[in-house]
Amino acid sequence: MPVSRRTVLAGTAAAAALSVPAAPPAQAAPTTPATGASPTGAYRWRNVVIGGTGFVTGVLFHPTVRGLAYARTDIGGAYRWDEGPARWTPLTDHLGWDDWNLLGVEALAVDPAHPDRLYLALGTYAQPWAGDGALLRSEDRGATWTRTDLAVKLGANEDGRGTGERLLVDPRDSDTLWLGTRHDGLLKSTDRGAGWAAADGFPGTPGATGQGVTLLVAAGRTLYAGWGDSGPGLYRTTDGTTWEAVPGQPAGPAARIPVRAAHDRHAGELYVTYADAPGPNGQSAGSVHKLAVTGGGWTDVTPAVPGAGDTFGYGGVAVDARRPGTVVVSTNNRWAAVDTLYRTTDGGRTWTSLKDTAVLDVSETPYLKWGEERPKFGWWIQTVAVDPYDSRHVLYGTGATVYGTRDLRHWAPRIRGLEESSVRQLISPPTGPAHLISGLGDLGVMYHERLTASPSRGMATNPVFGTATGLAQAAARPSYVVRTGWGDHGNGAFSHDGGRTWEPFAAQPALAAQAPGPIAVGADGRVLLWSFVHWDGTGYPAHRSTDGGRTWTEVPTFPAGATPLADPADPARFYAYDTGSGTLFASTDGGLTFTGRAGELPSGESQFQLAAAPGRSGDLWLSTKGNGLYRSTDGGASFTRSASCRASYTVAFGRAAAGAPYPAVYQVGATEDVTAVHRSDDGGASWVRIDDDRHRWGWTGAALAADPRIHGRVYVATNGRGIQYGEPV
Repeated sequence: MPVSRRTVLAGTAAAAALSVPAAPPAQAAPTTPATGASPTGAYRWRNVVIGGTGFVTGVLFHPTVRGLAYARTDIGGAYRWDEGPARWTPLTDHLGWDDWNLLGVEALAVDPAHPDRLYLALGTYAQPWAGDGALLRSEDRGATWTRTDLAVKLGANEDGRGTGERLLVDPRDSDTLWLGTRHDGLLKSTDRGAGWAAADGFPGTPGATGQGVTLLVAAGRTLYAGWGDSGPGLYRTTDGTTWEAVPGQPAGPAARIPVRAAHDRHAGELYVTYADAPGPNGQSAGSVHKLAVTGGGWTDVTPAVPGAGDTFGYGGVAVDARRPGTVVVSTNNRWAAVDTLYRTTDGGRTWTSLKDTAVLDVSETPYLKWGEERPKFGWWIQTVAVDPYDSRHVLYGTGATVYGTRDLRHWAPRIRGLEESSVRQLISPPTGPAHLISGLGDLGVMYHERLTASPSRGMATNPVFGTATGLAQAAARPSYVVRTGWGDHGNGAFSHDGGRTWEPFAAQPALAAQAPGPIAVGADGRVLLWSFVHWDGTGYPAHRSTDGGRTWTEVPTFPAGATPLADPADPARFYAYDTGSGTLFASTDGGLTFTGRAGELPSGESQFQLAAAPGRSGDLWLSTKGNGLYRSTDGGASFTRSASCRASYTVAFGRAAAGAPYPAVYQVGATEDVTAVHRSDDGGASWVRIDDDRHRWGWTGAALAADPRIHGRVYVATNGRGIQYGEPV
């Protein structure tokens, strides 16, 4: 539902200055000295390297600074590209738990007259349940920020998130900013974003599509605004006050939504890409047109028109700042013939498809092969950028990476430092080359033999999953790992070599294809319990296999939709927490039957998390979000609420501190007011915060894993900033 239009927006300038495989026997704490003790809580945080993995919705070269560029993502914040180190620097990691909705960047803007100034319009969802957006402004290229909270919602992860920049510095006055919104029209600030009000005279009337202003671009002193709701698709103003529909503009299904625009100042032409839907999905027709900004005439310069079985729209557009008439545009949502970039050097009279001669090198991020022989040129290409200082240096964003070239032929991911995966599951094995196995949204499961390089095997294959829904390892047989997820050729698989190679289950329950959910494996690897949860949240009883997935039987007494958990020491014991009734269910017969144990625990919310301390039977920890942290030492017969923390979202266990009798415990939770990452070396009696105000990464409540071999190392799942791992300083 659209929110009501607001005519006046109160901006609060809340400043925030920020720099930016033999199985070991079950045992208690290790007796050898632990490494990496951190009594002060000081940590060094880094990304586990995968490389990209998410939708890069905007890339922008600075027009007056060589080697400087910025990128925005739909859920993973903004980045700055520095040519010297040749990597992206994250700029919004300081946004914490309460600001999770601000990790999506709706738009960014630079000021050509002030090279160090940068502006970000933040807000992931424009739905009623989401928080309002915010404007960040920086005087030092994103090293520190001043924040203004807005009274409107922005939608960086909604349809249309790859359309043009909705934020613009007025070329006539650097203190004046324009912000296009989805439901509240066009906004204007005259004090560099500290305060905002509705732009007088803007004629667009917000509708129900949730698009509103799709782009803002300057052509000399004239400002253009794309409009994605009903009415004309392009407006302009020459004085910043009086707006009009651009005369003679294209119409029809192939020009319904203006996606992006770029001004060729040497030729005096404005290039606009169009589609019949905002994208990134759902486009089946599109076009490219150019406008003579002085004479006012329009010319259709569409490179190719979709034909039967090859439907698509157009997305990114960029002009060469040094060569008049040289333009690059991208197709979008072209699944039959695969998306491409078209380039012209004669103002659109003729075009060349750059995909046709492209040589792709994805050796730095092998997952981009998606389990196939060769990588694809890309999809969801809604942003293209041409370096204003190098005509053959081109970047384009996709649904998973940024590709770049220096010669228009050889392309490779230009992604170092940019990590955007949404992480669902994490395992840190006790043995083997890899210290981490991850389950991701869109990218299935990965085996991280090194934390500093993208997994050499890419995504787990046989089968390939889109989003992983379950990942589990047999505690006493860590070479045996199982995974579940959304896949076209099966929804479950197992590994006998710790997750390096996989085989699909010989059979799977009928529910697996439509509702693959989490899975558990008994401590000795002999029993599998697979739960089923539909995408809409509907849960079903778990199924059980005792022959490695060749046959399955329903477990009627298992609480429908719950997440199964295996006891790490007793192969006969399994657990599940029913959030609907607030009851812990347990099995002592290998998952054949479940009975209720402790009840009257927190209920009513989804995604409570149950964890088991390693090497101990029946030692359970229950995270219940704002209701706190509970612990049972009798297999769930009773629980005691922890007095040391106010809230808890996920818990993990790692190697014990030197001389400590209990594993180190980690949690994402709150001991007082701030939700953060904490560690306890005394069994949860006390906690020390180990993240800091520069490293918070928005929402981090999905998963947590701690290294059983290195005391102090912890892996944090984020929803858009990949996997973060911390080690004591």
